Amino acid sequence: MTDLLLTHGYFLSEDEKEQQIMKPYPPLGLLYLSAFLKGHGCEVEVYDSTFGDRKELLQRLDASPPAVIGIYTNLMTRRSVIGIMRAARERGWTVVLGGPEAANYPAEYLAAGADVIVVGEGEATLLELLPTLKSLGPRHLSSVCGIVFRNDAREMVRTAERARLPDLDALPNPDREAIDHQKYLDAWRAHHGASSVNLITARGCPYRCRWCSHSVYGYSHRRRSPAKVAEEVAWIVDRYDPDQLWYADDVFTISHPWLYSYRKELEARGLHRPFETITRADRLQSEEAVRALKALGCYRIWIGSESGSQRILDAMERGVSTEQVRTAVRLARDHGIAVGMFLMWGYEGEALEDIAATVEHVKLTDPDVFFTTIAYPIKGTPYFDEVADRTHLPVEWATASDRDYVIAGRKGREYYRWADEWLRSEVEAVRVTPANPEAGARLYETARRARDELVRMQHEPAHARTP
Repeated sequence: MTDLLLTHGYFLSEDEKEQQIMKPYPPLGLLYLSAFLKGHGCEVEVYDSTFGDRKELLQRLDASPPAVIGIYTNLMTRRSVIGIMRAARERGWTVVLGGPEAANYPAEYLAAGADVIVVGEGEATLLELLPTLKSLGPRHLSSVCGIVFRNDAREMVRTAERARLPDLDALPNPDREAIDHQKYLDAWRAHHGASSVNLITARGCPYRCRWCSHSVYGYSHRRRSPAKVAEEVAWIVDRYDPDQLWYADDVFTISHPWLYSYRKELEARGLHRPFETITRADRLQSEEAVRALKALGCYRIWIGSESGSQRILDAMERGVSTEQVRTAVRLARDHGIAVGMFLMWGYEGEALEDIAATVEHVKLTDPDVFFTTIAYPIKGTPYFDEVADRTHLPVEWATASDRDYVIAGRKGREYYRWADEWLRSEVEAVRVTPANPEAGARLYETARRARDELVRMQHEPAHARTP
């Protein structure tokens, strides 16, 4: 009999944007939980909703006596998760939620029908929680650290924080065989001509960017040993033979000595798979580190530049300079590593001159690809606290996400669409003008019109102040 059914509420069939991109990856967090709990004698099943559908999940809930369902939550799956947990409760299942979203909104999720919220890492908490639920029920859980629940008086109880796992090498590798991994490999090959598998070498990020959530791992950074990661890669290559890897760490290049040791471990095993990953610009300032990345197989590195205005970067407490970004991009490209860049519009205090600085920054830096987003306040972050008294949700919380917050005094989405037009047109103009001056002139004219539109919109009222 199943002790725990794990799922995550993301359905690829409902995500039109991702259907166009088609770069899905398995839910590593759930697979880590599954491996850990199975290793301690628990009966665990994983329903991977990515390639599933709601009807099939409901059929699974009906197929066995109700037990405990554990659902991973993030800010993009709120509506989906609420629907799943309500359906589970109707069928007699006990609902346990984990992940950053539920940790940020425990009262709201408990009110919506959850029995328990796991705050932080789930392995040790679930190992203690499952037998306690079985013996005492969902209202008498005060002895279990790292959770939020409601007692018999319907009062919300937050238990003591649970210590994070000190040794990640003690964890088993993710339970990849619990799901149909082949579906991911096939999707990648069909849409990109090459399959990809994800893995992590560390948990957590020690940096303190004001808009970034740390609700699961806090500001810790714990790394697996190079040998353990190399052993997992060897297993992945032997089992799935992927064309490439995705190291899903928050910052892969934090420790340069770790990179050098990891390179030796892979070389000793004769392993070499192309990969992409994420870094901070300040952790990619030396030729030696970039050469190590290239030797490991890195073909593309993603860098969070966020803004070309140092004033805005300082307001974000990024701890990175625009010059460091340019140096990191230059070093990577000089060694044959493509660069992807993330940028953010609309952070608190951003003015037209900051947007202009970002346009100039991207032109000078010239990454291979860049993406923009509009800053949004995630519950539990310093940025959220800073703007909380000026935010409101235009729709019901249960159907919204943190992306839907409207910040009084900030320009609307149309304004940032013009910022995108200015940025993309001017960067492309710089790239094409030497070979095609006429095309470059047209792009410069498009950029000028977009900039003029932004200037005009400076005089329009921003979002009205909330009551």
